Amino acid sequence: MNAGAQYARLAAIAVAAWFVIALTASALGVFHAGPRPPLPLGLALGLPILLFAAWHALSAGFRGFVYALDVRTLTIVQSWRLGGFVFLVLYAHGILPGAFALPAGWGDIFIGATAWLAANYLTEQAGRKRLFIAWQLLGVADLATAVTLGVTSSPGPLRLFEGPVSTEAMTTPPLSLIPTFAVPLLLIFHFISIAQARRWQTKASARPVGSGLAAMAPSR
Repeated sequence: MNAGAQYARLAAIAVAAWFVIALTASALGVFHAGPRPPLPLGLALGLPILLFAAWHALSAGFRGFVYALDVRTLTIVQSWRLGGFVFLVLYAHGILPGAFALPAGWGDIFIGATAWLAANYLTEQAGRKRLFIAWQLLGVADLATAVTLGVTSSPGPLRLFEGPVSTEAMTTPPLSLIPTFAVPLLLIFHFISIAQARRWQTKASARPVGSGLAAMAPSR
């Protein structure tokens, strides 16, 4: 098994374990909102990103694996954010507040609807890398805005937006898997895509999946 396959296996195991932990903690009510600040939810969101950043900084082999991933695939995965229409539906039924659901929902829908275009038209040549990075940053900004509005619309001392409805539903399953698993995973995909795009040369095309590992392999 080569280094790339080993890191792919480790990453898959880590993501699977992360999902199981987030699901179990959600089922046990660990993230349920209350009068205290949502520290468990914050840790669940931020810790995976910090662990990824540490692994990336400390392991050259892991960086090689990350830079060999297919940036088009990582971008197309963001199409799942079309599911943001669920926020709009829950708002219409009085389950989520408009201060959170409307910006988060429409922002996700925009990113999800344009992900295929970004993956297939902004990665064709390095001359478009600024547009590609700008799109990725929009995706990051959308997620950051949703997290901020979710916290400031939640029950507890950090609430800024008063009203009859809070974001308490986002702290119970299945919606709790969005801030504890989906959001940090998609943020990591954004960060990887930006890091790859910054490495594109002036006249180079975006590399397909596995090209980085293939270039490091000995010739026969």
